[in-house]
Amino acid sequence: MSPGDVPVYMGGRAKVMERRVQIGEVVLRLAICGLGALASALIATDTQVRKIFSLEKKAKYTDMKALVFLVIVNGIAAGYSLIHGIRCIVSMIRGSVLFNKPLAWAIFSCDQVMAYVLLAAVAAAAQSSVIGQFGQPEMQWMKICNLYTKFCNQVGEGLVSSFLASLSMVIISCVSSFNLFRLYAKGNKSKSNGNW
Repeated sequence: MSPGDVPVYMGGRAKVMERRVQIGEVVLRLAICGLGALASALIATDTQVRKIFSLEKKAKYTDMKALVFLVIVNGIAAGYSLIHGIRCIVSMIRGSVLFNKPLAWAIFSCDQVMAYVLLAAVAAAAQSSVIGQFGQPEMQWMKICNLYTKFCNQVGEGLVSSFLASLSMVIISCVSSFNLFRLYAKGNKSKSNGNW
């Protein structure tokens, strides 16, 4: 056993709880993968052509840079969650009881970064969508969702999917922090013998 590996013994109740946490993590990671892919697909395939006077104007997601950022981040989050979902499933099947501290730190850090970046992308796209919906009269920006209703509705659906994915990513980052810091709690308990 290397110094970075910590053996974790689990009694009856702790083993059941551990199994539930693992199943919950797999479900959340696969949900993030599905929701992120759905959000990317909804927004990236969204177009609407509108004839204004004699000109045809096509609305597409690349017209708003916040939507481009959202599509990219959702794609990355979906791929990242798929990889970690497979890792969790393999870990459950193999029944591994050793947790590597450096690996736990890497997973925790990546989960935190993904949660923050996904939340930032959702916030930026939501802010841009509000301007598209209501306009900004002080800046003489007109609202466009009354002209491109189908486009705005589909972007809204993608935003809801992305928001659910970001909430799931926040929960996953909490689970990964639990998985990381319980390794240190187990190590401290044996050294201190219950002394405060």
